[in-house]
Amino acid sequence: MQTIKNTIAENAGKIVSGAHGLAPADSQFSLEQVPDLTGKVALVTGGSEGIGYGCTHTLLSHNISKLFVISKDEGIVDDAINAIKSEMGEEMAKRVEWFQCDLSDWEETGKTAFKISEKTDRLDILINNAARGIMTAQLAKNGVDLHLATNHMGHVVLTSHLLPLLKDTAKKGNTVRIVNLASNLHENTPKETKFESLEEINKDYGPQAQYGRSKLCSILYAKYLNRHLTSQYPNILANATHPGIVETRQSTEHIHEAFPLGGYAMSVGMAPFKKTQFEGAVSTMFGATTTEKSGQYIAPPAIVEEGSAMANDDNLGEQLMDITWKLVKEKTRSTSVDKGCPFKAS
Repeated sequence: MQTIKNTIAENAGKIVSGAHGLAPADSQFSLEQVPDLTGKVALVTGGSEGIGYGCTHTLLSHNISKLFVISKDEGIVDDAINAIKSEMGEEMAKRVEWFQCDLSDWEETGKTAFKISEKTDRLDILINNAARGIMTAQLAKNGVDLHLATNHMGHVVLTSHLLPLLKDTAKKGNTVRIVNLASNLHENTPKETKFESLEEINKDYGPQAQYGRSKLCSILYAKYLNRHLTSQYPNILANATHPGIVETRQSTEHIHEAFPLGGYAMSVGMAPFKKTQFEGAVSTMFGATTTEKSGQYIAPPAIVEEGSAMANDDNLGEQLMDITWKLVKEKTRSTSVDKGCPFKAS
């Protein structure tokens, strides 16, 4: 029975009032429990809409001192900043600094990370949220599957460039938290996945599998950071989170790119059950502000899940990171690697 309750708590919203309350007592959490964040600095990718905006709004509501937001779409950012000004006031909006960046462009991503590092002497929270949703397989301009180039490798490049700043923050005695947005759809990853070659990475498995595989990478990368980074810096915590089924542009608009008609089952049929962007931010905010553990996969509200067998395959995680380093080095050598980019976690 508790398994059923957990499933509802993790995924349902709106029509199931108080769904999070179905979670076990030791896995309860709400946005009201986010601690005061005075003096802390955070970065949210995709923080201008959807779950990302839920995180942005919550961080500001709990007095984050400085917030960097990375987004592709300037228009969406303008809407978000105007909403913050309207709800929280001009002074709070001034705490937010936005950077336009396409995470599938790794050179641009690296440059953006360096710009952020020049503007702050600390980074307490890194939320790797931005993602391409359940859409058709396409290639980024560097010739790599767009889902992996954005959802996984772009965040690896960003996190890697920020490592000196994250480590310096930890060395000063602060707890640093990294959160990768994953999904229970990681279980849709093709069983043959080995991350052995670009040819394999670029194979079209279909929208659900392409997306699911990229979310598997989010979990594997969090566990990789736990093995290689947290082991050396115990107060740098890396976790992955599942937000649930959330009302965002991905589930209302982008789903129709892959399924022009069938997508209505998600955009319209599931609408009464979806979480709001704030309900969808709960597990991520727990991982970003409260948890004292690392290497976990956290579902709403704060339920630690096992994840799939592939999500717990450390060898697969190492293989993923090996090909990630290889591809990033091949594609960005002149602007990144040869200039001493700190790619390795250790």
